[in-house]
Amino acid sequence: MRVRLEPSGLDFETEAGTTLLKAAEAAGIALPSSCRNGTCRTCICRRLSGETRHTIEWPGLSADEKDEGWILPCVAEALGDLTLDAPQAFSVFEPV
Repeated sequence: MRVRLEPSGLDFETEAGTTLLKAAEAAGIALPSSCRNGTCRTCICRRLSGETRHTIEWPGLSADEKDEGWILPCVAEALGDLTLDAPQAFSVFEPV
């Protein structure tokens, strides 16, 4: 599955069972993060297209936020190709 990050245009591959945060890091892409368990909301970003599922029953998002497409990449997995609005994402291989 391919994940594209906007507005940077960065993308990476992910597999079922891998959180988006872990897959991004494995591809050399930094996303904001802190707790890594779905409570602090540091990694919050918006799903623009595609489907995701959270690995925990009730991540730190309201029902309205979930309906609006907000996800927490530290506890979310892609269910297919995906596009995220993640303005703070950057490649660790390129100068910032």
